[in-house]
Amino acid sequence: MVADLRKYQACRYPTTRFCLYYREPTDLETLMVETPEISKSEEHKVHIPRWLAPILWGLGLLLVHGVMPWALSLLTVRHGWGEKSPRILNWFALILVGVGAACILWVLVLHFLRAPQGWEMEWTPKYLLQRGPYAFTRNPTYLAELVLWFGWALFYGSPAVLIGILGLSAVIHFFMVPFEERRLEARFGEAYLQYKNRVPRWVGKIRWGGI
Repeated sequence: MVADLRKYQACRYPTTRFCLYYREPTDLETLMVETPEISKSEEHKVHIPRWLAPILWGLGLLLVHGVMPWALSLLTVRHGWGEKSPRILNWFALILVGVGAACILWVLVLHFLRAPQGWEMEWTPKYLLQRGPYAFTRNPTYLAELVLWFGWALFYGSPAVLIGILGLSAVIHFFMVPFEERRLEARFGEAYLQYKNRVPRWVGKIRWGGI
């Protein structure tokens, strides 16, 4: 009776596929019992502390949306510039840069407030934002980035930066956005489908009656 009660004990190695059990106090054997598979992405997911996120965001924005357009502008002639500085019309393009940067900052603040415990390095967040700029477009960050880059293209008067915008737009529209939409639909289900039906991917008519 005692042996029967102790026939199966807790798994000694729960993180592996096979568990080591005691059948009887004096009889040790390995039983090929499969445990639930733990995906490698779950095991090795990196957590980003909340205090570190603004630093990483700032460095990333400076590199991708500041340094890269400047570097591309060096590849071609800067139209509208004097010897070393832009002319008056070029300076007006910084309005678009400011609008794009402000919208990106707005989005980042919303994410920062939504995740008091920080974030994990993954494509799809654990929450679905639907307020702020997300109430008008499903991709406010991408839209703001394209506006910002277009502003840099006009500021530098650079065909190279303009070509960079076209390439970036194609990657975002045909690859990034569909990939992210599939993951959001898989994670949030009907809630995301309703949001997707109400708010346009980029710009357009918003179905206010669905709110």
